[in-house]
Amino acid sequence: MGTSALTTSVFVARQPIFHRAKNVHGYELLFRSGRENRYDGRDGDASTRDVIAASFVDIGLDELTGGQRGFVNFTRNLLLEDMADLLPPDLITVEILENVDPDEEIIRACQRLKDAGYTLALDDFVVADINHPLLDLADIVKVDFAATSPEDRKRLADFLCGRHIKPLAEKVETEEDFQQAEADGYHYFQGYFFSKPIIHEGKSIAGNKLAHLRLLEQVNRPEMSLDQIETVIKQDIPLTYKLLRFMNSVWFGTRYKVSSIKRALVMLGPKEIRKWFALISLREMGADKPNELFVHGMIRAKMSEGIAPLSGMAKHASELFLMGMFSVMDALLDAPMVDVLSKLPLDENVKAALLGQDSPFRPVYDLVSTYELGQWDRFCDHATRLKVDLATVPPIFGESLKWANQAFASVNQD
Repeated sequence: MGTSALTTSVFVARQPIFHRAKNVHGYELLFRSGRENRYDGRDGDASTRDVIAASFVDIGLDELTGGQRGFVNFTRNLLLEDMADLLPPDLITVEILENVDPDEEIIRACQRLKDAGYTLALDDFVVADINHPLLDLADIVKVDFAATSPEDRKRLADFLCGRHIKPLAEKVETEEDFQQAEADGYHYFQGYFFSKPIIHEGKSIAGNKLAHLRLLEQVNRPEMSLDQIETVIKQDIPLTYKLLRFMNSVWFGTRYKVSSIKRALVMLGPKEIRKWFALISLREMGADKPNELFVHGMIRAKMSEGIAPLSGMAKHASELFLMGMFSVMDALLDAPMVDVLSKLPLDENVKAALLGQDSPFRPVYDLVSTYELGQWDRFCDHATRLKVDLATVPPIFGESLKWANQAFASVNQD
C-alpha cells in the first residue's frame, strides 16, 4: 500500500499465543517499521507508542485480535507514565519487559494496574529471577525455550504453577518443543511452531504541526478547558478522526454512542485526554501539512451545522457537523467510505447519509453538495424538502468558507 502527503503506512505484527488445547488465547502485538518482518531495534518507548496507536486507531484492535487479548510490551518509562491506563484491561495484557528494573516506583505502578483489573505478564523469565519482586503481581510469566535448558524449563514451570502463576513457553519452534512444554505443565505456548508473526498494514492520517502545538498548550494548562480543546480539535480533521476512532476502539464504542467531540472529551476526562494526545502527537509532529481536502471537509462541516437549525434539526447540529467533516475521509484515506465508517462510532443516520442511503440527514448533505457544485435545480429541490429559505443558504456558505479558511490558516501558518 502506498503513501501520500496525507497518509502514511503503519505496520503491526501479531503472533498468536495458544492454550494447551491449541486454541488462541491472544496475540502479541509487535512493532514493525515496514513490511520486513523483523524488529529494527529502535527506541522501546517509541515502538510501544506506535503499536498502541496503530492497533487502537489506525488499524483497529478488533481487526488485529478478533476479540482476543492483545499482549503489549511496556518499558519502564511507559509504565511510570501510566500509558496502560488508556487501554481496556479486559482486552490487554501488559507485558513487562525483562530489562525493567523492579524498583519501588515500578512495583507501585504495577500494583495500580493490578488493582485496576489488568493482567500482567513478565517477559523472558530465568531461574535467577525466582525472587523477582513482581512475581507477587504477575498472572503470566514467559520462559524463553530457546535460551533455557530442558531441566530449567521444567523447574520454572513447577515453580510458577506452585505460585499460581501461569507459565508461557515462548520460542516454541518444533513439535518436540511443544510436547515437552505441554508435559512440563506450561499453560500457554508461543513460537514459530504455531505461527510466525504476521504483519498487518494500516494508514495513519498526517496531523498538523500547529494544531498539535495549540492542543499541547491547552492540555497542559492547570485548569483544562474542554471547550477550548474542542475548538482546536474541531478545526483539524485528523485529530477529530483519531479521537473518535480511539474512543470506538478502546472503550466506549461498544458501550456508548460517542457521536460528538465534546462527549468524547467529557468521557475521557483530563488525565486521559493528556495521555491520548501524548500518544498521537509524538508520532505526528513531523508529518506533512494537509491540503485543500481538509478545507473542503471543514466547509461542509460548518455549512451542515449552520443548516441544522433552519431545517428543524438544531439538536443534531453536532452530528451534522461530523457528517460534513467525514464526507472527505474516503479520499483522505484512499479507502472505500463503507470501510472508513465501519471503524467509527458515528450516529447511524450520519453513516447512512454518507453512504447514500435513506437518512433524515441525507437531505442536508445533498443540499450542501449541490450548492457546492452549482446544481441549482437540485439544490432548490433539496431546500424545498427541508423547508429552508433559499436566501439563507448563501450567507451560511460564506460564513462557512470564511471559518474554514481562517481555521486552516490558523493551524497552518509558519
